[in-house]
Amino acid sequence: MSRTILVVAEHRGGALRQVTYESLHAATSSSTENDQLHVAVIGHQLDSLTDSFSSIGAEKMYLIDHPDLQQYNPEAYLTAVMQVIDASNPDGIILGHTAIGRDLAPMISAKIDAGQISDVTNIENIDEQVVYTRPIYAGKAFEKKVFQSTPWVVTIRPNNIAGADSSGEKAEMEHIEYAKPASLRTVIKDVVQNTSGKVDLSEAKIVVSGGRGVKSADGFKPLQELADVLGGAVGASRGACDADYCDYSLQIGQTGKVVTPEIYIA
Repeated sequence: MSRTILVVAEHRGGALRQVTYESLHAATSSSTENDQLHVAVIGHQLDSLTDSFSSIGAEKMYLIDHPDLQQYNPEAYLTAVMQVIDASNPDGIILGHTAIGRDLAPMISAKIDAGQISDVTNIENIDEQVVYTRPIYAGKAFEKKVFQSTPWVVTIRPNNIAGADSSGEKAEMEHIEYAKPASLRTVIKDVVQNTSGKVDLSEAKIVVSGGRGVKSADGFKPLQELADVLGGAVGASRGACDADYCDYSLQIGQTGKVVTPEIYIA
């Protein structure tokens, strides 16, 4: 009996985020040969992106395009995702363990009464069961978990699962009209971009990090120059952020961002 796995895509600046390709690979690892892979793409002005989205290895792609979805709003996005779930009727749902995914996944799980495994770093097939590995105790130990029933929800940690390659085959596209909620408790009025650099810190392959030892905000300038040369991102300790040497968006660690680079310089 075939199943359906739905990936909730994330995109930025007109392109899919790397964690979406990783989520697609995770969906493939969680499926069998006859299972269907669906993708939900939510946002605004998506028409210019459909060519890049349509050949990512899914059988079907659902698009919901509306001005209210241009910026992430929990209530609005949840409404849109639930519309896709009603259309797709998935057995499993996969998101990135990002700021959006960490917020959205528990709400989806509660809505559809699903089990959830968060922050997955590895997926294995053992004795005809899909086994998900996730870190616990701030990465000091790992646990392996399986689902006993459907539906289920999984979030995957960026940079831990290989990204899926473009299949070249066009997915079937279905546009869903956004059913705007009668009222929203929160409305996004303005978004102030405050990023650490050109590379997303949570997805960076190379991270150059500083702490109190840099002694000042000026001490972070050479770190940014090095990160730019290496094509990486700058991170910081909580101590450096508390000392006002840099913005809290750079903070790495248990109370900051989780990073999994190939090279970490501190």
